[in-house]
Amino acid sequence: MSKTALVVIDMINTYDHKDADQLIPSAASVVPVVTGLLRRARAAEAPVIYVNDNFGEWRSHHGELLDKALAGPHADLVEPLRPDDASLFVVKARHSIFFETPLTYLVQQLGIGELVLCGQVTEQCVLYSALDAHIRHLDVVVPRDAVAHIHQDLADAALRMMERNMGARVCDSRELWA
Repeated sequence: MSKTALVVIDMINTYDHKDADQLIPSAASVVPVVTGLLRRARAAEAPVIYVNDNFGEWRSHHGELLDKALAGPHADLVEPLRPDDASLFVVKARHSIFFETPLTYLVQQLGIGELVLCGQVTEQCVLYSALDAHIRHLDVVVPRDAVAHIHQDLADAALRMMERNMGARVCDSRELWA
């Protein structure tokens, strides 16, 4: 029987990019939801994998990315989501959590068959990651209240695409690890 893992996408963030002002309100609304998912997934001993942009900092590692985000003006959006000692961390450079990362290998090694994708941005990194998970024959779950967006209309369309075209289960976060 395959395991389910919680994947937290790009929530370790300095919010120092061109769309940040549009993203921050949505990110702030999902932080408590993602925090709840983290708590429940950890209590269920589900693997928790953070996959995060490296923001062009090619010499950095996850600790440096976290320190930089916590030192920034939006640390309140990062602090509640801080990885614990059991969390796994994969650094990415592009939109998909799979593109040129060791995530496929990690998922196979852990016997994971289902990914719960949360984080940001629904219409970008979450959408592309869901597609890449789908083509790798992984089941995808996207809790609609645990993904942040820049453009609400595009996020709504992305969720519909994930559900319809990729067979993703789109649900409320309270349905997971209840």
